[in-house]
Amino acid sequence: MLTDENIIFLLIAYLIGAFPSAVWLGRTFYNTDVREFGSGNAGATNTFRTLGAKAGIPVLLMDIIKGWIAVNLVYFITDYQLMSDERLFELKIVFGVAAVIGHLFPVYTGFRGGKGIATMLGFMVGIYWQAAVVSAIVFVLTFLSSKYVSLSSIIASVAFPFIVFSLPYQQIISHQNTNSSLILFSIFVPILSLITHQKNIERLLRREENKAKFGKKYKS
Repeated sequence: MLTDENIIFLLIAYLIGAFPSAVWLGRTFYNTDVREFGSGNAGATNTFRTLGAKAGIPVLLMDIIKGWIAVNLVYFITDYQLMSDERLFELKIVFGVAAVIGHLFPVYTGFRGGKGIATMLGFMVGIYWQAAVVSAIVFVLTFLSSKYVSLSSIIASVAFPFIVFSLPYQQIISHQNTNSSLILFSIFVPILSLITHQKNIERLLRREENKAKFGKKYKS
């Protein structure tokens, strides 16, 4: 059950996730709406593609931080010290999901957001940073070999559940309820990635997906 205070923090987590980093930075410093170029998404990848690394790196970091902040809102809840580890973990997941939904459907920009991968990474760091690091390594290795950002994101996300349960995390697996939440969370990650990358998957299957050409404006 969510208390009134939990619901307030849930809304805050959504609003944090909904902050349109790519749109804000593009409009403020480059007089460019990244949603009008590339994939049309308001995310870090399209910012790299449209405006280059100088703009893409800050957007990437901001999107990651959004997810991390949302997860750690639990420590601002009154008497959080009295909560069980299981309860804290469950609230972290709820707040993290709210932030990702905020990134996907930001109220500030007409609910046109990004694909949530960077925010999801920040969410993962706040939940289980070791697994997040391994997933990031999987992403980098896949990207270096394929040059497809979408494929790299999908593979890293699909690998996440296997990574989670191949790494020791005694604090979580010692609690059955928390372990159940971790299972649901690890399944949520690849499902969300597959949903948000549907068009990319179709283009990959048709061999029409664009490889990374950061810093050049083009339509996809």
